[in-house]
Amino acid sequence: MPPRFVVTGGSRLSGRIRPAGNKNAALPVIAATLLADGPVQLRNIPRIRDVETLLEILMDLGASVTWGEGGDLAIDTRSVRPKPLDPVLCARIRASILLAGPLLARFGSVTLPPPGGDVIGRRRIDTHFLALERLGARVTVGDRYEIEAKHLTGADIFLDEPSVTGTENALMAAVMAKGRTVLRNAAAEPHVQDTARVLVAMGAHIEGIGSNTYTIEGGLPLGGAEYEIGPDHIEIGSFIGLAAVTDGDVTIEGVRGDDLRSTLLGFERLGVTPRLDGTDLIISHGQERRVRPDLGGHVPKLEDGPWPAFPADVMSIAIVTATQCEGMVLIHEKMFESRLFFVDKLIGMGARIVLCDPHRAVISGPARLRGGKVESPDIRAGMAMLLAALAAEGTSTIHNIGQIERGYQNIDQRLRALGAQIERIDD
Repeated sequence: MPPRFVVTGGSRLSGRIRPAGNKNAALPVIAATLLADGPVQLRNIPRIRDVETLLEILMDLGASVTWGEGGDLAIDTRSVRPKPLDPVLCARIRASILLAGPLLARFGSVTLPPPGGDVIGRRRIDTHFLALERLGARVTVGDRYEIEAKHLTGADIFLDEPSVTGTENALMAAVMAKGRTVLRNAAAEPHVQDTARVLVAMGAHIEGIGSNTYTIEGGLPLGGAEYEIGPDHIEIGSFIGLAAVTDGDVTIEGVRGDDLRSTLLGFERLGVTPRLDGTDLIISHGQERRVRPDLGGHVPKLEDGPWPAFPADVMSIAIVTATQCEGMVLIHEKMFESRLFFVDKLIGMGARIVLCDPHRAVISGPARLRGGKVESPDIRAGMAMLLAALAAEGTSTIHNIGQIERGYQNIDQRLRALGAQIERIDD
């Protein structure tokens, strides 16, 4: 039988926990090392399945990869040679699409198998190819994606949507393109900022980091560098939810307050108000956990959107948190049409949720959750099911935990340190 978590709910979490490095930053930063004419030393890299798979792809191309203590990672891609990407490895992770920009810029062509990743609805990749075409690439779409460019030339690009990975691919190609590129309607999430900053550390010239418009002076030589990625603000959001649903007393160490503004605002709407003390985020026992109605007593809405709006990857966590809060709230998941489908598992555990359509759900709480046998459909919904199991009465078995472990490093060990009753069973 595949590995699974057995969780006994009802324990109040307490203690201190430090978030891992940002998973969604680690992946493009690792891809960016393909552009460096020298070794790159990375720090705070989470050792999770998605990262390991991307490193396998790089090693298959000829890269040298060495893990050090903690999250230290040394990568040298100077010996990489052009060859077809392993379709089996690429099918495991969506992040394989991030190799399009740097491999095209380095070798003039790339053949990319369709990427894998979570099944949370349509995840279009048109933005990637439209940006690369504006830089001078020719894209042929079939069973695989064939991308060629004899020369990349800077351009004024308006992305058709603020795609995170599309922005990252465009940045990695633009720093190697001749001339100036202006990238508009770009994504600005913390992980996109880390991608831009590691390129700057390697020698690129990029202005506008943190905004929706980047100006890149391309064609500069890129060398080895050292860079430390920031803490995972999605994991921090997950820990806020864990503390809230267990009525815990948890301090999250080493956070960046500027990355958490929209997340904290969303949880405040549910009556959960963490306190920021320097780089510590404190979620105290006895949170109000009462949904705050809009003016006039109207049912409030919690919705996600591109940065700096409430992060889409925290929405599953917010849904479970809302089941333990008094009042009613409308959840509007605007970005992925299949992300809410996991709520049927919560309903089976006793949650009071009406799924209005693929994008909206009404939640009424607090609900008395019961333990049960559930499955992890994707990384974030899997973590949400773990929250529900810890809040529930009785014992739950969570299957398909490989999805959770793709994004959360040693999560069972870290939660046990906070007092959670969780066991990983591996037959």
